[in-house]
Amino acid sequence: MPTFSLDALDLAALLSSRVCHDVISPVGAIINGLEVLEDEKDAEMRGHALDLIKSSAAEASARLQFCRLAFGAAGSKGASIDTGDAEHVARQLFADERTRMEWKLPRVLMAKNKVKLLLNLCLIADMAIPRGGALTISGEGEGDEISFRVEAKGPNARLAPEVARLLAGESDEATLDARAIQAYYAGLVAEACGLEIAPTGGDAIVIEAKPKRVPVSDEARAPESAVA
Repeated sequence: MPTFSLDALDLAALLSSRVCHDVISPVGAIINGLEVLEDEKDAEMRGHALDLIKSSAAEASARLQFCRLAFGAAGSKGASIDTGDAEHVARQLFADERTRMEWKLPRVLMAKNKVKLLLNLCLIADMAIPRGGALTISGEGEGDEISFRVEAKGPNARLAPEVARLLAGESDEATLDARAIQAYYAGLVAEACGLEIAPTGGDAIVIEAKPKRVPVSDEARAPESAVA
């Protein structure tokens, strides 16, 4: 978890900006397409405008459905979410002509916050390969012992330094903006789930979320003869 606490109003404002940033582009394209339909008489141009409206509407819908699970309430407090629904919204958003997604998690009911964390890690990993590539989502264990692993491979794969620091729980308040807020939010969700996030770089970007390690006390480490 980040080592500083962001004001709740600032957190809400930055998350709202992040969601709006994702949705505004396809919505703007729909408006442009409608304007062309109003003014254009050429049949070919009207066909292109309709194609633009259809593809942009599908993109906007995919982004909204994803954001609903990744950021929204998505049910009552303590609710569980089908990981099949999470896979569906992730495939709608990520699986395109540039990016291949391999989902290796089984279909089970999982605590809402853990699904939210998983989708946020997927989105952060996807941002690390802006030119496309491959996303692999896997996990180990089950129930309270579940751990996630999200791997992103692609040309010039890179996790922004401020995002990597926030995911690792290091303070980076000075650079916190609508782009980096997701890493901060992911840290908060991980903390609520009892998980810690460990990002690593190299040929591929790997983000893991594992159950927190409980520090072993000196007494527990000492041989029985020493504490008798």
